[in-house]
Order: sequence, then structure tokens, then C-alpha cells
Amino acid sequence: MDIRLDHIVLWTADPLRAVEFYEQVLGLEGVRVEDFRAGKAAFPSVRVNADTILDLTPPRMVEGLNAQPGMEGSAGNKVNHLCLALGRIEYDALRDRLAERGIPVPMTVKDNFGARGMAPEAIYFADPDGNVIEARYYD
Repeated sequence: MDIRLDHIVLWTADPLRAVEFYEQVLGLEGVRVEDFRAGKAAFPSVRVNADTILDLTPPRMVEGLNAQPGMEGSAGNKVNHLCLALGRIEYDALRDRLAERGIPVPMTVKDNFGARGMAPEAIYFADPDGNVIEARYYD
């Protein structure tokens, strides 16, 4: 079976501010940003890898999604957190960028279990909309 994570929808008050955060702090690439600016796309995204993007969706879409039969109340809810696995060099560089920008890292966890087993260290921090991000590396 070949199942992969395609995308995660994050609710963002200002999608362009969110794109800037994900590009500058996490080093992700914006997707459909110019189309969003031009009104040709409902939301921009950022690419995590070749298979996965994060959709940075504005709250104005909540009402329409919640109006769909069987989907009432499903839109606009926060996800507890998303976790990004990085190489050790990228992880250390992310920690430096967070510190440079004064972004708090309220939790660091040692020996944290994940999809690839135990990660020696993981950090948790928030994006500008309060979406919690976990970043980790594996040996």
C-alpha cells in the first residue's frame, strides 16, 4: 500500500504573513502565493517536501466549509500540532533562526517517539496564528 500525507490545512488570520513565517523561519517554499495575491487562488500553501504541503487557509472559508452537508462544525478548528522531521544541520539552523527572531521555544523534549522511532531531541514553538509546530531530528 502506498499512502502518503498530501496536505494539512492550517487556519491563518493573514495567509501572506503565514507564508512569510514558513518561508523565513522554516525555510519552506511558497506555493500559489502570487495566485493568492491576485485573487486567483483561495489560499496559498507552503511545500514541506515533494509529496506534502501546508495549506494556509483564511478564516473566511470556515463558513462555506461548515455549510457542507455532513461537515458542519468541522472547519476552523486548530490542530494540536504538526511535526516536521529535519536533518540535524537543518534542525540546528532552525533553532538559530527562532532565537534570532525572538520566537519562544517553550518546550524541548529528549528521546521523543515519532514515525521513525526515537528522536534525540524535539522542540515546540508556535507560528504567528498560534499553530503549534514540533521540529525534530533523527540520528
